Amino acid sequence: MTSFSIERATYSVGENALDLMVLEKPEFPEFFQGHQVVREGALDNTTLAENGFKGSTAKRFSDAGRVSGAMRELGPTSNMAMSDGFDFMAASVVHLFDSPDSVHYWMHDIFLKDFEDQIGQSVGQGHQLVSATRLEPQGFFDEAVGLRILQGGANGLISSTVVDFRVGRLLGVVFIGAVGDHDRLTPVEQLGQTLEKRMVRVVLGSM
Repeated sequence: MTSFSIERATYSVGENALDLMVLEKPEFPEFFQGHQVVREGALDNTTLAENGFKGSTAKRFSDAGRVSGAMRELGPTSNMAMSDGFDFMAASVVHLFDSPDSVHYWMHDIFLKDFEDQIGQSVGQGHQLVSATRLEPQGFFDEAVGLRILQGGANGLISSTVVDFRVGRLLGVVFIGAVGDHDRLTPVEQLGQTLEKRMVRVVLGSM
């Protein structure tokens, strides 16, 4: 199966297939099996904008070619100690766009650029965005970009390692959040490759 044929196959994917693409809890790394699902389901442009940076709008995302999305996020249970180095959060997200070019634009001009433009700014919940360092994720079928994001607040630093990758007109996103300043690129790459395989299986099954 070539990249062109998979890209072409993504045009047969509808919004109702997105829920089938996000990872089920057992597909997350073993460490996260004790965590709980804290958010899951459809992620339309309005919801994404409400949870995005200040000034984000559903129209901006729609104009960028984003149609819809779905997500599943795992978070800590109440009895987990939030100590330095603890991976408290992991998530997989799938976004559907109108074209592969729109996915590329989103990765570079919205995901990377928005984070870099917000360095030093408040990002809600009493947190400030301290840094956003570009990463070079490996092992993906098509284009992939990444960031290691550091936020500071009253309780100290938290870091998130995020990878975005393209599958035709689909965008896969995976991230792991850790307490303190830590790099999680290797497990995030592995999580992303698991998500990519699931996305491709659903795409080929919808042909």
